[in-house]
Amino acid sequence: MITPALPPSREQPRNNSKDESITAWALAARSGDPDAVDLFVRALHRDVRHYVTYLGADPQSADDLTQDTFLRALGSLHRFEGRSSARTWLLSIAHRAVVDSIRYNSCRPRLSDTDDWESAAERTQPRDLPGFDDGVALSELLDTLPDDRREAFVLTQLLGLPYAEAAHVSDCPIGTVRSRVARARTSLIAWLHEAEHSALVAAAA
Repeated sequence: MITPALPPSREQPRNNSKDESITAWALAARSGDPDAVDLFVRALHRDVRHYVTYLGADPQSADDLTQDTFLRALGSLHRFEGRSSARTWLLSIAHRAVVDSIRYNSCRPRLSDTDDWESAAERTQPRDLPGFDDGVALSELLDTLPDDRREAFVLTQLLGLPYAEAAHVSDCPIGTVRSRVARARTSLIAWLHEAEHSALVAAAA
């Protein structure tokens, strides 16, 4: 068994020029510039979809939540003033979309829309992230975490937001984000060690 390495614990450096470009596109999109709207959506679509997926959305829900996020954002662009990066602003909207979806679904009976649930689960597991072997799905590891720790880990370690911006997205103090990330890493490392030990025992049997 090849055990994946967790991303190193750090506040990851941002690609400031990229974020500045995305924010500039968002500001230009406020005036109805169709090219700016297209560039803004294309630049952040992958981040939004990964974010809502890691928060527990199944493939269909992830697509719906991603679309809902951009619809909300485009409808609110006139209020965006560039005080934070457009990326942070958009992920905050995605966070609210997920929370609203959970509240809505909790009031309805949950029905399976597919008999092939194993294939559906497989499709929710991105395998193209650096530092993780294809044999171990990252989402399987993240599913072992409480929701708040998983969100903090995804925002900072996978999407690369600084802790301060992750705190803004999650609407909590920066110290809370740091604590959640540290606890998430501890839990994931313990899970990996346990899985590796089990594999060694099985191989020796």
